Amino acid sequence: MAERTDIEGVNSTFHGDAVRARSEGEPAWLVTRRAHAWDVYEATPLPTTRLEEWRYTNVSRVLDLDALRLGSSTALPDDPSSYPDRLRATMAEDREAAGHLILVDGAVVHTDIREDLASLGVVLSSLRDAVASHPELVEKYLATEAVPAEEGKFAALNAALWTDGIFLHVPKGVRLDKPVRVTRWVSESGVACFTRTLIVADSTSQVSYVDEVMSDDFESQTLVSSAVEVITANGAQVQYVALQRLGRGAFYQSQQRTLAARDSTLDTLNVSLGASISRVDLNARLLGPGANSDMLGLYFGDADQHFDHNTSQDHVAAHARSDLLYKGALDDESRAVFRGIIRVHPGAQHTDAYQTNRNLLLSEDARSDSLPNLEIEADDVKCSHGATVGQLDDEHLFYLMSRGLPREKAERLVVMGFLGEVLSRLPLGGVVEKVTRAIEEKLRS
Repeated sequence: MAERTDIEGVNSTFHGDAVRARSEGEPAWLVTRRAHAWDVYEATPLPTTRLEEWRYTNVSRVLDLDALRLGSSTALPDDPSSYPDRLRATMAEDREAAGHLILVDGAVVHTDIREDLASLGVVLSSLRDAVASHPELVEKYLATEAVPAEEGKFAALNAALWTDGIFLHVPKGVRLDKPVRVTRWVSESGVACFTRTLIVADSTSQVSYVDEVMSDDFESQTLVSSAVEVITANGAQVQYVALQRLGRGAFYQSQQRTLAARDSTLDTLNVSLGASISRVDLNARLLGPGANSDMLGLYFGDADQHFDHNTSQDHVAAHARSDLLYKGALDDESRAVFRGIIRVHPGAQHTDAYQTNRNLLLSEDARSDSLPNLEIEADDVKCSHGATVGQLDDEHLFYLMSRGLPREKAERLVVMGFLGEVLSRLPLGGVVEKVTRAIEEKLRS
């Protein structure tokens, strides 16, 4: 087990000395950037329910920052035989890939990339290693335009204290025929774990990226914080998939921003199945004419799980398109919050933007709050939004049960049919099957 960076008598997770410890051996620009992020963190209050974006998630009640400690920061040996069974099973499922990267407790323990892709200049590496090996790209993009510290309290904390993460660079014109697969495993209970992802796709390149974060249940609350920055150049095509399967006791917080340039396609899929509390902030910025973004989301809650998705579609350039579809099923006393906004900036004429959130309640005690919004500052656009919350259709169940299916199996079929629309929109090899299996496991439990 790695040696901890705890400072005697101080909660090092939220102390300036922890930032200095993280900065040891790093270049001056990164030391300065971490210190700036810490200053922003200290100056920024914890979000409250008075803020529209946090109205339905009371952070001060559901997250005890003072009870957390900083997690391990040194990578474990690359020894699959020592990994938990679930992590090994996931690695076995993900053999078909352009490359793999494994993080355990916030540190990269394994990377591999196909030799033919490496010879074309594709880079998949630890973010810490990339700071030294690709400083021109990392310094330009890390915590600058996409997810800077100024994005909020959690963004600043992540920018100050991240331990490691993923760096993926696809050079001009290179097209990956299989996805890059990343698995993040968290084993330590009662810690705060901070990682970052930086994806840079040069012009006319193509890549699919699948990130899965997992854990067993935690004995005490554990914070898993992630910042994701995806940058495309003109004509690039990127698919980004995040599958969250953390155990109970986890507070999952992910800040994601995608920057889509002229004629690029940048699609995202967020699947939320685990954690006790999950908060995802996703902002898609369409910066060039012809940019396109499909934003897909799927969540399935049970027990007292709480999912909070805060999305924004920022149309900065004219002649760009975005389409958001988030669907969720909620059982027991679980709750989902969706807040989405389409912003059409001045001059972004001929914008084509849509936003849809649909929720299926499987229990009388489940709850969904949906708040779609439009903010339009151009006069020649096509924009719409909609939201629905409904219960399981008795007629559908009766139809299936009349043909001999037991009620439990009939309910599973209805739920899978309801959620399946999202998966059909992004038919990425291996992902649909994996998500389907994970949902079926929850339905059987």
